[in-house]
Amino acid sequence: MISDIIPLHTKTPETKQSAVCDTSPCVLSKIYQKHTNIATWERKLSSDLMTAVEEFLACNKTKTSVLVVTPETTEGVLCDTFGDDNTTKALREDIALLVDMFCYLFELKEAGLRLTILERAMCPSFHFDRIPCRLVTTYKGVATQWLNNDVIDRSKLGAGNQGKTDEKSGLFNSLNDINQLGEGDVALLKGEHWYENEGAGLVHRSPALAKGERRLLLTLDFISS
Repeated sequence: MISDIIPLHTKTPETKQSAVCDTSPCVLSKIYQKHTNIATWERKLSSDLMTAVEEFLACNKTKTSVLVVTPETTEGVLCDTFGDDNTTKALREDIALLVDMFCYLFELKEAGLRLTILERAMCPSFHFDRIPCRLVTTYKGVATQWLNNDVIDRSKLGAGNQGKTDEKSGLFNSLNDINQLGEGDVALLKGEHWYENEGAGLVHRSPALAKGERRLLLTLDFISS
């Protein structure tokens, strides 16, 4: 079962935050740096992978699939869940690669995998997650938006927005404060339950989708023992 893991905290961290990005996947290891709350591997999807994504969307309706996988079982689990059509093989292989990287980086035996087809924003308001860390990538459609800590008034998160939209609540000052991942980018988002990161979890949201647009989102999470 995918769940929030709550480690012990010895002190409240500073709110300083930095973001790192690079075209090399090695950048993901920088999530271990104390003040790095988001590490992004900027990448362009291959033509084979883009074709596989389009075929997957054509063959599957809007839904969320929650799976438990290991680096060794990912492709088999995806075949059992979605079929082993050769036209989507490149997508299964890419997901398996990301599971392998995620588990290796955090020394995990297994991961919680969510593969979601969306026609509307899943989490439309800015928020933080009470988890250690999450991998996100958008294979198709507009990708995750996020804010730097130094532009946020955290008192405006959740009920603190008093029913106002993010743009009108005072959470941030300008639309220019909003950062956005690109289609295909792979990012690690540090949450509130990362060691000594309480009060500094990355604030992010799902973007609004245009009418008729479909988004394919993959997330990977830690699993409790």
